[in-house]
Amino acid sequence: MLNISSNGNNFSNRFLEKFKTVQSLSNRPHYKILNRIFLFVSIIAAIVLFLPWTQNIPGSGFVTTLKPSQKPQTIQSIISGRIEKWYVQEGDFVNKGDTILFISEIKEDYLDPNLVANTKNQVEAKKQSLKSYGAKVNTLSNQMVAVERERNLKLEQAKNKIKQSVLKVKSDSMDLVAVKTQLKIANTQFHRSTQLHKEGLKPLSDVEEKKNKLQEVEAKLITQENKLLGSKNEYLNAALEVNRIKAEYADKLAKSQSDQLSALSSQFDTEAQVNKLENQYINYSLRNGMYYIKAPQSGYVNRTLQTGIGENIKEGVPLVSIMPSKYDLAVETYVNPIDLPLLNRGEKVRVWFDGWPTIVFSGWPDISYGTFGGRIVSIENFISDNGKYRILIAPDKDEAPWPKQLSIGAGAQTIALLNNVPIWFEMWRVMNGFPPDYYKSNVKKTKEKK
Repeated sequence: MLNISSNGNNFSNRFLEKFKTVQSLSNRPHYKILNRIFLFVSIIAAIVLFLPWTQNIPGSGFVTTLKPSQKPQTIQSIISGRIEKWYVQEGDFVNKGDTILFISEIKEDYLDPNLVANTKNQVEAKKQSLKSYGAKVNTLSNQMVAVERERNLKLEQAKNKIKQSVLKVKSDSMDLVAVKTQLKIANTQFHRSTQLHKEGLKPLSDVEEKKNKLQEVEAKLITQENKLLGSKNEYLNAALEVNRIKAEYADKLAKSQSDQLSALSSQFDTEAQVNKLENQYINYSLRNGMYYIKAPQSGYVNRTLQTGIGENIKEGVPLVSIMPSKYDLAVETYVNPIDLPLLNRGEKVRVWFDGWPTIVFSGWPDISYGTFGGRIVSIENFISDNGKYRILIAPDKDEAPWPKQLSIGAGAQTIALLNNVPIWFEMWRVMNGFPPDYYKSNVKKTKEKK
């Protein structure tokens, strides 16, 4: 009933073989070939799974320059003005310092054609005024020296007069003492004569003579006292003269010093005006040179951003776009944030450019065609507006140079090369969303650095 015995199976096979359709199917040879093909493909696929695969980080960007000074730039006018004449056209090659266009003045403060010459004359006039103030200061200094010398002479005269007065006072004092002695002697002689006259030993004429002499000496005493007082008064006048001379010449010196300080103040003010005018003169001279807009470096005129003759322009407005003739190529590419920790400066990168014939096998860079070698020179640590991180790649000096036909701004694709792993491992990693083999690479690099 269950039909599980071997006899039953043999019976069914023998039963089926009786039919022509079953016999024709079992005799067709292409099924055997197809089975062999499946087997061969399976073996090849199994072998391929163990082939090496280079892990990589893809990126897309564009061609740029390595140095900021080599990037395309626009030329602006430092001052505002009116376009008068163009000296170039688009596509022209200009050397550093070549004139690109000429502009004229439009501000009323600088319209005077003789502004620079007039300003220079003002500077010269102020310099002459500055010299005159300097001469005045020197003259007042000499005048102060002369006043001091005159004061010293006057003081010496007054001091000598004081000394003379002192000596005269001493002389008159000594004469007064002598007169007092004479008065004392005359008084003694008068009293002696009077006594002798009373005793009858001296005549009256002798007494009168002594009395007359006594009166003369008294008169002489009064005269000598007056003379002494006059000498003392002369001494006081001489002392007062010294103070008067000091006060008089102190006033003269103060006035001279005040005039000198006023002259110095005017000199400093004039010097400040001279500096201001010189600054204006230099600014006006430099402004005259700014009417000619010149090329800051050699390059090609890409585009004229302002057109026409007689058009007014403001300062800082772009006039012409210039592409430098000499530049070092680089590629600016962008990678996802998850791949940023896997990249380091100096790592190798393969680059291919838009419009350049290329055959790329990302996992087998050695058999790719049309790719060029590069190395990472800069990694930006701040995310860009497109949600990715900017990487700057320079040509690898150890490999073939990049094409000279490349132009700035052309598109570029990049793959940063990492470790070599089996294909099955890479497929397993991608299906599970795991990052590339970063830690193993990092260990090797750390050992190499040590």
